[in-house]
Amino acid sequence: MNIEILVLYYSRHGSTAELAAHVARGVNAVPGAAARVRTVPPVGARTEERLPAVPEAGPPYATTADLAECAGLLLGSPTRFGNMAAPLKHFIDGTGTEWLGGALAGKPAGVFTSTNTLHGGQESTLLSMALPLLHHGMLLVGVPFTEPALAQTRSGGTPYGASHVAAEPAQTRLTAEEARIAEHLGRRVAGIALQLAAPARA
Repeated sequence: MNIEILVLYYSRHGSTAELAAHVARGVNAVPGAAARVRTVPPVGARTEERLPAVPEAGPPYATTADLAECAGLLLGSPTRFGNMAAPLKHFIDGTGTEWLGGALAGKPAGVFTSTNTLHGGQESTLLSMALPLLHHGMLLVGVPFTEPALAQTRSGGTPYGASHVAAEPAQTRLTAEEARIAEHLGRRVAGIALQLAAPARA
């Protein structure tokens, strides 16, 4: 039976969704692991009253059960002033019960982001997503320089996590290096999750 890795993201124009697709591809490339892709709804003053229960397109909305059921987590968001976007923060802020119960403790996690400019706050956004994961007791997984694309990229990609630079909102296509780094991150989180799960599965 495969373990599942939750790929959870928010995307407004599609760039972060494209990153998530490559991250999930990396997860699915690891024998014994499968990606569970989920998104979160936009937020507003009356979010719960005006949003459909199921999105019109794309992956389903995440629930807190997804967190408990998965063996690892990959979290993605566009950059908003050097921070994660409000919809993802809103979802994470609602995981107090999971924090108290240790639902994520000891599980590996990675982060990914997209920005409009090369120096638009990618690393601070990745770190902003890492902070609540540390509070949950997760084991943070980055991208080591053993991945050659990390040294070759002239666009997105950091040791803190995968990233993409979209100069225009419609520029969702990743560079070859950005795609390789995203897939590497997915493979790495999935591989570590399998190693951690091995004693329980033996």
